[in-house]
Amino acid sequence: IYTLICMLSLFVCQHTYYILLKHTVLYVKPQLYALIHSGLCALSADIISTVEFNYSGELLATGDKGGRVVIFQHEQESKNRPHLRGEYNVYSTFQSHEPEFDYLKSLEIEEKINKIRWLPQQNAAHFLLSTNDKTIKLWKISERDKRAEGYNLKDEDGRLRDPFRITSLRVPVLMPMDLMVEASPRRIFANAHTYHINSISVNSDHETYLSADDLRINLWHLEITDRSFNIVDIKPANMEELTEVITAAECHPHQCNVFVYSSSKGTIRLCDMRAAALCDRHSKFFEEPEDPSSRSFFSEIISSISDVKFSHSGRYMMTRDYLSVKVWDLNMENRPVETYQVHEYLRSKLCSLYENDCIFDKFECCWNGSDSAIMTGSYNNFFRMFDRNTRRDITLEASRESSKPRATLKPRKVSTGGKRKKDEISVDSLDFNKKILHTAWHPKDNVIAVAATNNLYIFQDKIN
Repeated sequence: IYTLICMLSLFVCQHTYYILLKHTVLYVKPQLYALIHSGLCALSADIISTVEFNYSGELLATGDKGGRVVIFQHEQESKNRPHLRGEYNVYSTFQSHEPEFDYLKSLEIEEKINKIRWLPQQNAAHFLLSTNDKTIKLWKISERDKRAEGYNLKDEDGRLRDPFRITSLRVPVLMPMDLMVEASPRRIFANAHTYHINSISVNSDHETYLSADDLRINLWHLEITDRSFNIVDIKPANMEELTEVITAAECHPHQCNVFVYSSSKGTIRLCDMRAAALCDRHSKFFEEPEDPSSRSFFSEIISSISDVKFSHSGRYMMTRDYLSVKVWDLNMENRPVETYQVHEYLRSKLCSLYENDCIFDKFECCWNGSDSAIMTGSYNNFFRMFDRNTRRDITLEASRESSKPRATLKPRKVSTGGKRKKDEISVDSLDFNKKILHTAWHPKDNVIAVAATNNLYIFQDKIN
């Protein structure tokens, strides 16, 4: 949605809100970035499919279904308004993936960006990994503010000079120019996945990374593109015996030999690459026993884990299934230490959600920088935030309709039945086409990014 092309126009909306969280008033200044078609309807290619802060939080990358990557940069504070932090403005836009066609399998390969992962910054340039269903690319994002002038063999306009007319030797000099941000592909990792890639994760050694599809997980070296090592393979000899698929995978933030992957059965396996080259045998197995009294036709579907994230400390991991978020202690496998209900009021609507395929939506989750709070999305452009210390939670809405100057972004509540209060919204009135699947939290500050269809909202709290 972010490239400036014909029939699209950039809309930037900046307003001020107040929200009530943990009994303290937080001054929230959202930014909204959206490109709206002239017909005021979001194109399929414009829908945001991933959001990711880099390690410092200075840059925020988004990918969409059109294969585009847009990077936002955090601007410095304004001297005229020191009480406000700098805003995020567009830094670079480039086409990461193009639609392809597999002629051997007669299969179209979408350009949609499934995941973006930043690499730790080592020099002036930034590097990120982006992937669609089949191909992973390593991109270099660099700045250029100087250009060479005074060549001997060509004129300033680039045309070659007549060698017989060159009578003196000139030394080219670097001259200042307008800042230009360049995105160039440095590595292309292809032809390693038979099934659709759902996860990539950079290892803590900063030299290797994982890529996972429905049945396999591969280990790559960032400098080697023509081969990878298969470390997990759950494909059965007879595909009719297939009972589960891999849904997400992530490396441990501190131990480069440890990684986890989740499955469609609601289980999480922790593997240690020191134990064996092929990690089909897990080191730890995390699963919560199911209550037989609550089992239904939809139990297996809603228990499928859509996202798994290690905490920054590496002590905990968080998983998101359809109705809840669970926090697991790596030292306790039999049950989660914390469970947060995201939209329990939808349990009575599972039949209709199954009919319109919403029950298969894959919601992501994220930690704040101190691991004290977690965030995930819901329907009707709602997103939920949970404080792990006070056990308080809040529901907020990312909506352009409520974008009024000095407006109050009030907590939203959903009425499940009976008499509905004034500020509540009925569960029957929820719009399931408006959903927040992708969220990101700044690694250091209370700044969050929320993707709502083709809109990107950035919120930040007040500095006292």
